[in-house]
Amino acid sequence: MTVRFSVSLKSRSGKSGAGSTVSEYEQRFKTAKRSGSEDSKDDCSRIVNLYYDLVTDFYEFGWGRSFHFAPRFAGESFKASLARHEHYLALKLGLGPGMVVADLGCGIGGPMLEIARFSGARIVGVNSNAYQLERARKYAEEADLAHLAEFMHCDFLDVDAPDGSFDAVYSIEATCCAPDKVSIYGEVFRLLKPGACFAAYEYCVTERFDAQDPRHLEIKADIELGGGLLGIDDRQTVDDALRTVGFEVLETRDLSEQAGPSIPWYQPLVGSGVSLASFRSSRIGRSVTHNSLRLMEALRIVPRGSARVSEMLNLCAMAMAEAGRLGIFTPMYFIHARKPG
Repeated sequence: MTVRFSVSLKSRSGKSGAGSTVSEYEQRFKTAKRSGSEDSKDDCSRIVNLYYDLVTDFYEFGWGRSFHFAPRFAGESFKASLARHEHYLALKLGLGPGMVVADLGCGIGGPMLEIARFSGARIVGVNSNAYQLERARKYAEEADLAHLAEFMHCDFLDVDAPDGSFDAVYSIEATCCAPDKVSIYGEVFRLLKPGACFAAYEYCVTERFDAQDPRHLEIKADIELGGGLLGIDDRQTVDDALRTVGFEVLETRDLSEQAGPSIPWYQPLVGSGVSLASFRSSRIGRSVTHNSLRLMEALRIVPRGSARVSEMLNLCAMAMAEAGRLGIFTPMYFIHARKPG
């Protein structure tokens, strides 16, 4: 447990600690799940903001600045696999100098800064979470990439930009937070110039997912609660939504099924790891972090509720690892679509 992580947790919480925030998150999440899609749309932004207020420091401590998965080649580092996964999107979209590109749900800016550095394109990070944007701006300045990085504080379902503003749009494991795919893809379609393209990695259940299997349903529910997701669509729903809003679908495929990388995307969640970074993300590393937080919470070194957030994220991580092993879920359903010119 690093001093920086514990200090960050303490400085981010008020007198009540994280406990009141996680309670509000869980209550709103359960209410939205019960109420159905229309009410969920109204509450989705608040739920997502509460979630990332709670988990951002945990994600950065355990995973780094790029909050996503990637398959890995033997001998390839965890960090290199994430960068390769990001470069793939940039290459598919043909990003280059002079282009203005939107990153929907940019997080703390890890992927967008990597893609800006790799491509030379100017990236506009769209995010509704003020804390994440604060960190993203800081990291852009530290990397001397502020000239290629711009940020917009708004809901990605209602981006404060005119129609046809962008030469390309991408999203990395973020549009899964939208209440439905037609709404988010419709906004992407509006933002793109005619003839421009959209690429993303989506969370999806696969054809192996059995909606009648109680274990499958339990795993899915744990991923949703621990991932800030009101639902996880199947791949056909994603494809249909793209076409419904007017996109020409160029390619869709599950990159977790491709030949090539031999280490599956979920391995960091279960492996013991050979470095400090990979150890932190592993099951053993998460257990060490969780037990440390329980002790530090008792000693009032970190705010109340920190261990509860850790427990929720551990449950999600175990569910994701099991879903990956069973082949019932993928975090990297790749979509590539073009707005007709």
